[in-house]
Amino acid sequence: MARAVLSIGSNLGDRLGHLRAAVAGFAAELVAVSPVYETAPWGVTDQDDFLNAVLVVDGGAGPWDWLRRGQELENASGRVRTLRWGPRTLDVDVVTVAGVTSDDPALLLPHPGAHERATVLVPWLDVEPDAVLPGHGRVADLVAGLDVSGVTRRDDLPLT
Repeated sequence: MARAVLSIGSNLGDRLGHLRAAVAGFAAELVAVSPVYETAPWGVTDQDDFLNAVLVVDGGAGPWDWLRRGQELENASGRVRTLRWGPRTLDVDVVTVAGVTSDDPALLLPHPGAHERATVLVPWLDVEPDAVLPGHGRVADLVAGLDVSGVTRRDDLPLT
């Protein structure tokens, strides 16, 4: 079994609907679903705000299976890959998979940018207060070192 942390985000179309579709796509393996956060864009900042959440999943799937399923859900949402860090209907990132590291460019584990992204770490901290991002330390400590001013919890937008 491969426990994984997945980050989901959307800033195009029915943002909440796209996140809910991702939750439904991993429903059989869900261990935890974070609250939704509205976040300022990261990387390319001239775009609409994102809705973000984190899913903790566990099941028979391995890292490549989590990636494939995430990409299938992205494609089903109509995602078009034109600009790195650009707008998207749905983004599913494999943040970490228990006991697995990968330097394959198609699936870097742990996710190379996760340690500096409040859009990932803040929701993750909600569902796993003692979480550790391999190679970087405790998620709580990483969050404490970040500017989280552009991260707003949206309890009015439930995923489940």
